[in-house]
Amino acid sequence: MAEAVLIDLFSLPANLQNDIQGLLCNTLETIEKRSSVAAPFVYAMCCQRQGSEKNGEQESLLPALRDFQSLKKRLEVVHAPTIAAALYTIKQRLDEKDLSAIRVILPPSRKDLMKVYINHLFTAVYQFEFEDLQVTSDCENLQIAEPQSEEQMLPTQDVALIQNEIQEYLESLPSLKGDLTILRSSLIPDDTFLHGFTTRTGGISYIPTLSSCNLFSSSKRRDPQVVVKENLRRLAIAAGFNPEAFHRVKIDHANAVFIMGKTEPDSYDGIVTDQKGVTIAAPGADCIPVLFADPVRKACGAAHSGWRGTLLGVSMATVNAMVSEYGCNVKDICVVLGPSVGPCCYKLPHESAKEFHRIDPKCVRLFDSASPYVDIRRATRILLESGGILPENIQDDSVTDQNQNITFCTACHPDKFYSHFRDGTNFGTQIGFISIKD
Repeated sequence: MAEAVLIDLFSLPANLQNDIQGLLCNTLETIEKRSSVAAPFVYAMCCQRQGSEKNGEQESLLPALRDFQSLKKRLEVVHAPTIAAALYTIKQRLDEKDLSAIRVILPPSRKDLMKVYINHLFTAVYQFEFEDLQVTSDCENLQIAEPQSEEQMLPTQDVALIQNEIQEYLESLPSLKGDLTILRSSLIPDDTFLHGFTTRTGGISYIPTLSSCNLFSSSKRRDPQVVVKENLRRLAIAAGFNPEAFHRVKIDHANAVFIMGKTEPDSYDGIVTDQKGVTIAAPGADCIPVLFADPVRKACGAAHSGWRGTLLGVSMATVNAMVSEYGCNVKDICVVLGPSVGPCCYKLPHESAKEFHRIDPKCVRLFDSASPYVDIRRATRILLESGGILPENIQDDSVTDQNQNITFCTACHPDKFYSHFRDGTNFGTQIGFISIKD
């Protein structure tokens, strides 16, 4: 059963206001009859005409809404100048109520167009079903096109126009939770490298656990790729890199490393390059985003190191790739561990914690408990030092940066960072990024 119903009245001409009322009445009557047990939330999507007052338009539809008592408190008319703005507003309402099953009632001629908007603004978390908008006897003057086939595809140029409309709308939105903030380490020389670690501020993601500068989208979360792309665009402007030359690791929680310029694996947790102007990045939301920089050979790397990747040695695998591919001397490589869950908060089952205890007993607190506290940062440092990285070339929570702290505990700072451990499955993601300056 649909949790929400979206009625698309957006394309109906303004001079057919009476017809719109009749059409809306008929549709609401059908919804009310079907929903005797649990009334869904209903959103009627209308075009806000230039020069018209939003409240005035809403008032004009009130006669069509007064007789539907079961829906009265669950019905909202959403006016907006564009389809993208209207749909995004409705998405916000759905997300506020954690609704995922939506029935879309719309003119048959708009079904393929609406699917393009939905594919861009929603993720696989949401389930949509479509129903044709029926013309009532009160709407004799209203002309609706014949239904199109299910497999009908919009022309490429129409899809491009929709994408541009969505992008322009998202670019117009204000940043949330304050200005965009980037943390930088003085260990990485800024005359050679551009780098940083993001926080959660300065983007447009609005869902509480994702707001506001979420930089990762997946089929299991509610932030669509277009929103993440807009957050990345804003980050790129603030940091000074080209978002079109940006490469993020494809997480597998293992130790594979992608050498930029060679065949890209299906998944990998480390990435290295010596190409100028190319920004590489590793995500983290408790797992460690690790950045690597060799100012002598002018090569860099990024790695995603969770507890599995730490045990599998992803950080040293990234170092070894820089040594083998670019001729780096391990003693020249600087390594910075970004914001990640600290040993103050992070627990693992005893069997997994035993592996960290073997690296160093100090990596585990309350070892005899069922779920000991684990220090993946200390383990990473020990493995890096064992591989030849100089202790003074590693920055983590044991080293205080002369300018600012870098390796915060993500779980302890909900105002600054995302945390899977703290926030659950619909969590946001920050990144560590680095590139070689031109």
